[in-house]
Amino acid sequence: MSSPSTGATGTTRRHTALPKARILIEALPWLTRHHGKTVVIKFGGNAMVDEDLKAAFAQDVVFLRHAGLRPVVVHGGGPQINAQLDRLGLTSEFRAGLRVTTPETMEVVRMVLAGQVQRELVGLLNRHGPLAVGMTGEDAHLMTATRRWAEVDGERIDLGRVGDVTAIDTGAVTALLDDGRIPVISSIARSTEDHHVYNVNADTAAAALAAALGAETLMVLTDVEGLYADWPHSDEVISELTASELEELLPGLASGMVPKMEGCLHAVRNGVRTARVIDGRVQHSILLEIFTDEGVGTMVLPDPPPGAGRIGHTGNP
Repeated sequence: MSSPSTGATGTTRRHTALPKARILIEALPWLTRHHGKTVVIKFGGNAMVDEDLKAAFAQDVVFLRHAGLRPVVVHGGGPQINAQLDRLGLTSEFRAGLRVTTPETMEVVRMVLAGQVQRELVGLLNRHGPLAVGMTGEDAHLMTATRRWAEVDGERIDLGRVGDVTAIDTGAVTALLDDGRIPVISSIARSTEDHHVYNVNADTAAAALAAALGAETLMVLTDVEGLYADWPHSDEVISELTASELEELLPGLASGMVPKMEGCLHAVRNGVRTARVIDGRVQHSILLEIFTDEGVGTMVLPDPPPGAGRIGHTGNP
């Protein structure tokens, strides 16, 4: 028989550990539903420049992989591109919310995205094992782009080497996922029309890739809590809305949110089950959003069939 002191210690130890077991069990329905599913995550905002947030992001992505999901990371690098352009004495001009990209600027964009941001992110992920593999949209014809034009006050504006995704070949990404790897993709792509390399908005690229892969979820990290119901008059966050509801709101959104929400709309209207804009300033926000019913952002859902209810954060994981 155990002595009373040993028994008490054992009981105390069991009680101390029990909340951890409960947390794991609470995640079981989400683990079951998401097992084997592809999740595309757009990495950006403060999460890209804060060391603690970067480390937490890498942990979250590796956790998803070991929990049986198939994560794909797409990244931009606005702050890092700006810093390098400043060091080189090159100025940036933005029109219609997009960076006007000269051939000289494009060389800097390509170098920073593929040679700096991607390398650092791959390194953070690979601290946890031989998992991450870096790619750009150029590799294996992953993304094909065409020149994008903007319209300002009715005038057509040439943005230079700024592109829209026109085609995606998912073969290389699927092969990496099937091999248990985590693809980390820089949002640049080559055109078949003029063979130039183009800078592609990372939100747009992530949405196009999520649709092409038939992903379960698109997650877009940003620097706000989610989509506000009446910004700047209110900081109330819309927890979920349908594609049609989002489409009605798009014309009135702040310019920085437009490509993110347009990407979410494109995703859910092209086969992605949910698209989410989440607060990348919150450590482990990805895990909170996927494995709990208390999300930390805004979820966009496809329009339900007539007479059907919609599935959101609560009630059905």
